[in-house]
Amino acid sequence: MKVILLQDVKKQGKKGQLIEVSEGYGRNFLIKNGLAKLADNAAVNQLNAENKAKARLEAEELAQAKDLKEKLEDEKTVIVIKAKSGADGRLFGTIPSKQIAEELKKQYDLSIDKRKIQLEQNLASLGYHHVAAKLHHDVTAKLNVHVVEA
Repeated sequence: MKVILLQDVKKQGKKGQLIEVSEGYGRNFLIKNGLAKLADNAAVNQLNAENKAKARLEAEELAQAKDLKEKLEDEKTVIVIKAKSGADGRLFGTIPSKQIAEELKKQYDLSIDKRKIQLEQNLASLGYHHVAAKLHHDVTAKLNVHVVEA
């Protein structure tokens, strides 16, 4: 018996998969508990349409991430952040990813979530810094951040 899983089922498969199970297990457990539905022609066609729509949406998101990466990695895109510092170039405090995201929005009108900016440590010195931003699971951009004396 073929069924389409409506939820993840341990040792059987993930949501949306078409699997083959025994008649009793399918009818008495999976379908009865709302974990799966019978894979008739209409259900299989609906599943295929949903998969196509999902693939199209993922391709769109990837294209948007690549476009944003081009804008962020442009040589002209340098995020300038003013901060107070001591005599040796060390800052009083640090610059977190939230501040980098805010300055990017202010200076270039490009929105990026602060959680996507990957800092091992907050920036603590004057000068140029290269910061990674994970825009998509396949796309990572390098941000150029210039910290100057306020």
